[in-house]
Amino acid sequence: MKSLTVNLICRFLVVALMMLPFQQGQAGMIGTDQVVSAATAQADRNTVLNLLNRSTTASELQALGVDPQAARDRVAALTDEEVHALAGKVNAVPAGGDGLVLLILVVFFIWYFAFRR
Repeated sequence: MKSLTVNLICRFLVVALMMLPFQQGQAGMIGTDQVVSAATAQADRNTVLNLLNRSTTASELQALGVDPQAARDRVAALTDEEVHALAGKVNAVPAGGDGLVLLILVVFFIWYFAFRR
């Protein structure tokens, strides 16, 4: 009896394995340029989104009649090349910190030479 049960289970398993679909997988090497390109695109997208998340930018967009969430959705829909160009323009604009340092230096030198004894 035990032999008959084992025999039936084995036949069932053989038929079940034959009915399973066999899928072939294909692996390949990923080039460094593909990984760097994806990382750069994500960094550029984060740069533009960080600019849109600033409160001053959001208030300016609302003043112009653009919903900040709609602007974020549009950035998400941009291609990688468009985001790269936009992030390049954002990074090229001076942040204002350089002008502040220059102003502090000018005030310091005026004070130093005017009140020097």
